[in-house]
Amino acid sequence: MNSQRDIQKQIIVLGGGLVGSAIAQDLAADSVFSVTVADRASEPLEFLAAQGIATVERDLSESATIRDLVEPFDLVVGAVPGFMGFAMLGAVIEAEKDIVDISFFPEDPFRLDALAKQRNVTAIVDCGLAPGLGNILMGRHDTMMDKVDTFLCYVGGLPVVRRKPYEYAVVFSPVDVIEEYTRPARYMEGGILVTKPALSDVELLDFEGVGTLEAFNSDGLRTLAKTMSAPNMKEKTMRYPGHADLIRIFRDTGFFSQEEIEVRGKPVRPLDVTTKLLFPAWKRKQGEEDMSIMRVIIVGKDKGKHVRHTYDLIDRYDKVKDVTSMARTTGYTCAGVVRLVASGMFTRKGICPPEYIGVEARAFDSLLAGLAERGIAFHSTHEEKT
Repeated sequence: MNSQRDIQKQIIVLGGGLVGSAIAQDLAADSVFSVTVADRASEPLEFLAAQGIATVERDLSESATIRDLVEPFDLVVGAVPGFMGFAMLGAVIEAEKDIVDISFFPEDPFRLDALAKQRNVTAIVDCGLAPGLGNILMGRHDTMMDKVDTFLCYVGGLPVVRRKPYEYAVVFSPVDVIEEYTRPARYMEGGILVTKPALSDVELLDFEGVGTLEAFNSDGLRTLAKTMSAPNMKEKTMRYPGHADLIRIFRDTGFFSQEEIEVRGKPVRPLDVTTKLLFPAWKRKQGEEDMSIMRVIIVGKDKGKHVRHTYDLIDRYDKVKDVTSMARTTGYTCAGVVRLVASGMFTRKGICPPEYIGVEARAFDSLLAGLAERGIAFHSTHEEKT
């Protein structure tokens, strides 16, 4: 008879940050998985090792290192910063390993689609909260409804306690936060792809128990612009009111520029100086509570009627496990999709954005049920007009 270890799925998580750690702990709690975490930083690895999770200290910036590292594993989770994500994904695919990835990289993942199909790899990308859960809802409705006309996704991770001047605390990679503020935002309007600066088109939304938040354009639509046919699709990031104006001052003045300037005879990148000063001010204090807020609106036609579906999610920091809400909503979504792949419930090959999961009813229902078990559930409303 095989031992339990013989039948366990061997999983490696590349990146042991806030979200990577949450993914690893959630999967390690499941007896069918044996989990290892790789990172170049010793601090998160020491924390995970204390939880009984295997760790490997490695620099994940080299593709050859990644290919060698993942070789003995059945499935890979990508949780590296966005600027490393595309190269990491390519290396894992070259190693012929299935992967579920949350890295928010700027490159088009479909550039690796042919390679993934050639290597018979399932590569699920953008598998977090947004992009991620919002895409999954869109994929489900695009399959169920006669036609989807509009998809709107508002999402934000915020500290519960507001502190001036930023009223913000980092709940995922700080480098990726800056990327949200600088990368041009793309969205669909009337069937045409529109590009606007990030932080533009600020609007206000009210959430019960939270209050008023502002939402601004960010580049979160991602693969939906290619995979879905709805003529109107947009994603916006939410913060406390006034944040967009403040950050726009930094950006427009050049503090986020990567072009070197000369200071006292030495070349300096403004971005490096800004991050050195900003990130300590944005650092979340131990035990500080955060919340993740999401609103997805899907409008279209179904069974001859015009319908509007609204999904609201307000999730909060887990005090017992000391897991941030952003790590919960992003990490547990990713871990849930890992379970779909590991169990054979999702087997599509090639580059698979999260909306492809929504297309498959059994996978969709299983994922949402697993999230609900962890206290992550949408409040949904449905309106129809004849």
